[in-house]
Amino acid sequence: MSKSSSPSVELPVELPVLRDESAVACCPPITAGELSVADSEAMAAMFKALGDPVRLRLFSKIASHPGGEACVCDIQDVGVSQPTVSHHLKKLREAGLLTSERRGTWVYYAVAPSVVAGMSAMLDLRL
Repeated sequence: MSKSSSPSVELPVELPVLRDESAVACCPPITAGELSVADSEAMAAMFKALGDPVRLRLFSKIASHPGGEACVCDIQDVGVSQPTVSHHLKKLREAGLLTSERRGTWVYYAVAPSVVAGMSAMLDLRL
């Protein structure tokens, strides 16, 4: 006896939204009001991380890399040793500016867009 089968209809599945706890929510412009202590500390850490010329250069190399991500093997030529590059990339990750993903023996880095958008919005002088 054969079973009659009706075509199954797949209902949309709601997936959980993963939130990066280090990501900064988009902030109102600096002219909109005084920053809270917590917001000022978070933003200062990000700007401090970018205040180092090597880190800023690494950040720029990753942001401008084709596809929006870069293998550490492609961005090491910034005039410092490999351990120093790793240190600077760690500082950028800790500040929430970069995300990283290990693929085999290499680590790929990408700019955290929500964080950069938050920094940009905070510096917008238009109300």
